[in-house]
Amino acid sequence: MKSTKPSFDGRNVDESAQKADMKLVSDVLSKDRKATAEFVALYADGIYAYVQHRLIPRVDLVEDIVQEVFLAAWENMDKFQGASSLRGWLLGIARHKVEDYYRARLREPGPIETDEGDSPSLPVISPDFEENLDRQSLEKKIREVLTSLPEVYSLVLLWRYWEKRDLREIAAETGKTEKAVERLLARAREQFKRRWNDE
Repeated sequence: MKSTKPSFDGRNVDESAQKADMKLVSDVLSKDRKATAEFVALYADGIYAYVQHRLIPRVDLVEDIVQEVFLAAWENMDKFQGASSLRGWLLGIARHKVEDYYRARLREPGPIETDEGDSPSLPVISPDFEENLDRQSLEKKIREVLTSLPEVYSLVLLWRYWEKRDLREIAAETGKTEKAVERLLARAREQFKRRWNDE
């Protein structure tokens, strides 16, 4: 029977997997080229897929952010304690790098494209529509619609609905007021809905 122990997040970490992670980290830290190549080979595809899904439609930036993830991992590898899996630790770094990108782009002042006739009080997407966003079978259409939106709209929608961040968190991260984020989300949802229905 495998021996497990609780991790910081309440899940159990398989001790043999933990030992393997710690050995790999130790070998990478000692500048073992084979271990470094193994580290990249083991985790690059998973990190790439994670970042790609969260940067839709900006897939042109995926490779740069994946590089940032691995650079941050190498710079902080001596801090890895094995409380979670090495994969989980890397995904945590990836999540922070993606959020750094969202934060930076949403803080930038700039023109926001709006259609003629936008009113101050735009309708909110129905719950049924939001549930459809989570369906994997609609991913292609979602990607196409997000790609057609101004970047600030696609980013705020991804942060709110994909990353499940609330208005207060987005406002705090971007230096905007909750009201400003709420208005931005309303415009983004309206544009998404219009383009969705036009498809």
